Amino acid sequence: MAAANLLHPSPIVSVVRPVENDIQLKEKENLGIGSLKHLRNIKEIKETHGRILKMGHRRVTSAMTQLISAYVEVGCYKSLDYARKTLELFIEEGTPTLFMWNSLIRGYSSAYIYKEVIALYLQLLEEGITPDHLTFPFVIRAFAKLQAFSAGVQVHASLLKIGLATDIFILNSLIYFYSECGEMDSARKIFDGMFDRNVVSWTSLICGYTHLEQPDKAVTLFDQMIADKVQPNSVTMACVISACAKLGELNLGEKLSAYISSMGINISPTLANSLVDMYMKCGAMDKARRIFDECEERNLILWNTVLSNYSRQGLANEALEVFHQMLSSSMVPDRVTLLAVASACTQLANLELGMQCHAYIIRKGFNIWDAVTNSIIDMYMKCNKPEVALSIFKGMEQKTVVSWNTIIAGFAGNGDIESAWEFFNLLVEKDLISWNTMIGALVQESRFEDALSLFREMQCAGIKPDRVTLVSVASACGYLGALDLAKWVHACVDKNKIQCDVRLGTALVDMYARCGDPKSSLRVFHSMKNKDVSAWTAAIGSAAMEGNGRGAIQLFDEMIKQGLRPDEVTFVGLLTACSHSGLVEEGQKYFQFMESKYGVTPLIVHYGCMVDLLGRSGLIEAAKLLIESMPMEPNDVVWGALLAACRVHKNVELADYAAQRVIELAPERTGIRVLLSNVFASEGKWDEVARVRLSLKDQGIRKLPGTSLIEINGLIHEFTSGDKSHPQIRLVDRMLDEISKKLREMGHEPDLTNVLLDVDEVEKEHVLSRHGEKLAMAFGLISTGAGVPIRVIKNLRICSDCHSFAKLVSLVYEREIAIRDNNSGITVNSHILSSVRTVHVQMATEEESAVKEPLDLIRLSLDERIYVKLRSDRELRGKLHAYDQHLNMILGDVEEIITTVEIDDETYEEIVRTSRRTIPFLFVRGDGVILVSPPLRTAT
Repeated sequence: MAAANLLHPSPIVSVVRPVENDIQLKEKENLGIGSLKHLRNIKEIKETHGRILKMGHRRVTSAMTQLISAYVEVGCYKSLDYARKTLELFIEEGTPTLFMWNSLIRGYSSAYIYKEVIALYLQLLEEGITPDHLTFPFVIRAFAKLQAFSAGVQVHASLLKIGLATDIFILNSLIYFYSECGEMDSARKIFDGMFDRNVVSWTSLICGYTHLEQPDKAVTLFDQMIADKVQPNSVTMACVISACAKLGELNLGEKLSAYISSMGINISPTLANSLVDMYMKCGAMDKARRIFDECEERNLILWNTVLSNYSRQGLANEALEVFHQMLSSSMVPDRVTLLAVASACTQLANLELGMQCHAYIIRKGFNIWDAVTNSIIDMYMKCNKPEVALSIFKGMEQKTVVSWNTIIAGFAGNGDIESAWEFFNLLVEKDLISWNTMIGALVQESRFEDALSLFREMQCAGIKPDRVTLVSVASACGYLGALDLAKWVHACVDKNKIQCDVRLGTALVDMYARCGDPKSSLRVFHSMKNKDVSAWTAAIGSAAMEGNGRGAIQLFDEMIKQGLRPDEVTFVGLLTACSHSGLVEEGQKYFQFMESKYGVTPLIVHYGCMVDLLGRSGLIEAAKLLIESMPMEPNDVVWGALLAACRVHKNVELADYAAQRVIELAPERTGIRVLLSNVFASEGKWDEVARVRLSLKDQGIRKLPGTSLIEINGLIHEFTSGDKSHPQIRLVDRMLDEISKKLREMGHEPDLTNVLLDVDEVEKEHVLSRHGEKLAMAFGLISTGAGVPIRVIKNLRICSDCHSFAKLVSLVYEREIAIRDNNSGITVNSHILSSVRTVHVQMATEEESAVKEPLDLIRLSLDERIYVKLRSDRELRGKLHAYDQHLNMILGDVEEIITTVEIDDETYEEIVRTSRRTIPFLFVRGDGVILVSPPLRTAT
């Protein structure tokens, strides 16, 4: 029967016949059966029942009342059935009292058989009997347990009509009803309107707030309860301590524990369970275990609490130890126990223990429970025995959606995405977890387009996404650089009123950063109410991707002021930001502070960041010395960073050495041989190129093709170098020819050293002009309106020519252009470039020029001023490459320099020899400014 239709006829019958509710005998006869209160088993009660019937007392109200009460007191389903039949027989012979009905209703409620409570209540109404203040609390509780909200509201309305809505027992039951149905505002309204409240009133509302994940309100209400001098009981304390567990408030929990002792509150099994659960959830395992060990009465719930918490917190060995102790105590486990034990075996990836657990489950018959069988399937999957898991799955008579989700997640977790996909498609009725599992698995396997496609299917199926869905989708959008989709995902959060918790907020921050929109990234970050270390780390990473080292440092300093301690990942983002911004000294400072100031031991990834920082700045020897002084063996990533630096700075010998180290440590990294080949090609050493590429061919290794992605109107377009497959490639080619013509008029010459083929210069120039990122930029220009930003994602490192190409295109076409490669990202904007066409230089004072480090400060600002301190020409030449990229971006089209100076031939030749720059240089010495443009012989 549907919950909404439970109340028919009306819950309250206004015209009823009078019913005798006095259980005292009106008959004066001595029935000769004595009191039935001492009877405690069905056999004795049935014997007495038989004697009553033989004596002809089936119509005697008092006898039938005592029989029904005796059956109810036994409390099992069979005895309640006898009580029910006794009542029905008496209805045929006489008029039952309300006490009989209430006794039976109370019995079914105590046995948790709530449907029978409602059935008896409706039958009572049909008999024309009016319920009283003792009937309604049990009925309302039944509606609460059955989640029959509409029916419960009807009863509440009827209570108001007949004037019973002021009874404290009924009001307490209504608070419980609304709390169970999740309507805390209604529960609070009843509570606030009560003239007289007892401990049950306060406890019902406190428990409601706790169970509905509003623990802060539960604690506040408890404080008010104490202030009103209402003595809490063990149930109250159990609920408020559970609230502390959810808040993770160990200090408050300990104060409450002390309060329990001082007030002499009885520590019931329920309260002991709450205390143990609170301490374990707050990480105080020793205190929890001490309370557990001191408990004289350990029920199954308490054992399961300890087991589940140990398992949940990754303490699998401790969980299994408690399980063995439980078996020794003759306590019989239930399915909750076995779920925790199976989880512990799964964590240990101990197949032997898992098989023992499985055997025990079968022997004791627990495999009839789907949840237990699903946990065993999960265990075998995580122990890398998918064939056994699949066999158990296929043997299940009834496969629930949870079973399907378990097998799908198992295959996905083992990297078998195709099998996961196969079972996902076989599942007819998919729930939200099914979709989330598959979308998350595709993202984990870097199949981002498939993940977004599946997300669209999910929407078409009418499944509403949750936070888990959107975290995965945000990650896919970020890696694809799909900004339009990213904005849609963000809008989806607001539209569906999904609470943006720390995890989802952090995912959105990272998504916008990867899509080349740092402003939106930081806007989301600053709008987050709660920020943990991961959120701050994502914001720092956003600044790193933008190449905004100063911004990353500012965020880091703000995080420290907030009292948060950085972790290993935070320093990866910070050091990366320093590396991408050429902030050598800052990077070195924070690297030294890691352990001395913040207690974070540098890992190999941090050393890799430092090698990259030094290498990018042209300090190749310093990077090599750092590698040699590392406290651990350098891995392939560290040597790879040195190799990349050697390529940029044309240190062929060291590049060869670094490449060999990478090949020894990670022979599967095919890109290293390709990179080494490119180093030789850039220097024209074609014999060495042939040698490396021959080794690639001998080993069957193919170079990963470079792809550039651009999103237009929600669709992802992919371009490769020299691509001819795009349907609009002719228009793209024309646009590139137009761009090349305009850039040549500005004096731009292509950097042919980026062409790694042994061909003539005309062919090199054509190959260079058709790089994938240039094709993507040109397509963006012809596909979008004026002023629309262009964002490109490349899977490999962007070459230096495409880097300068992007800056000049931004200036000529007045577009913001963002390109993110597998190493970092650049964002250039036409108004930033044009704002520094005229540059004023403020000279350093003699005191400032005497600093130990020659270039210890370069601050480039948009107020058309640059402040620089340096000491000598020799040190200037040594630091040339450290700021080459940054100065090139900011001063890419300088037309006028206020201060001029001549330079000697030796200095000029050194600068020209060590740079491939085709747009003007700007250098500042202690006595002036040097502007170097390669076609010229002197600065003007």
